[in-house]
Amino acid sequence: MSSKQSSKSQILKNIRNQIVPQVALPDLNQTWITYDDRWTHFREVLGAVGGVAEELPSSDALPEALAEIPAWADAKKTVSLVPGVSGNVDAEQIDDPHLLEDIDYAVLPGIFGVAENGAVWVEDKRIKHRVLYFLPQHIALVVPAPEGAERVVVDNMHQAYERVSLGENFFGTFISGPSKTADIEQSLVIGAHGARSLHIFFVK
Repeated sequence: MSSKQSSKSQILKNIRNQIVPQVALPDLNQTWITYDDRWTHFREVLGAVGGVAEELPSSDALPEALAEIPAWADAKKTVSLVPGVSGNVDAEQIDDPHLLEDIDYAVLPGIFGVAENGAVWVEDKRIKHRVLYFLPQHIALVVPAPEGAERVVVDNMHQAYERVSLGENFFGTFISGPSKTADIEQSLVIGAHGARSLHIFFVK
């Protein structure tokens, strides 16, 4: 046995010999944060992290709202998986997700929002390529809200997880604001690891 293998074996042995005292799980039966106006708080938090939220009276207003966004108007390659909005790239006809790396703008479905952190839950149940939530330069999420945005925004993450079906086999995640990092010299960079802008439309 080499010295490298011997060192590794000794390290693993030391780890196995450590007895960590058991700690009781935290009690989740408590009062969690709530908001008098979930929709307003959602917009404020999302705005603070670089995103924009808007409530639309119907899906008919969605194309006009998108047309007012310069990134959508200037986009050369667009994908839309939302009825009523047309893109010029059919993602369903693409088998290799790497071919979506140059998408400028994607309009994608969202499920519900979280006021606490300005996040929207998204799933890939009816989406062929989940990378569309991360590869495009700009993203718009469209959340159905027939009874108003307030009814599809929960207060906190505890309520959010109660709405998520964790027993099913699908991909899902929370998205809040565009991609950003401040790791380098404490300087905030938008779009470092993903979308450079995020618009969220709650459509009645």
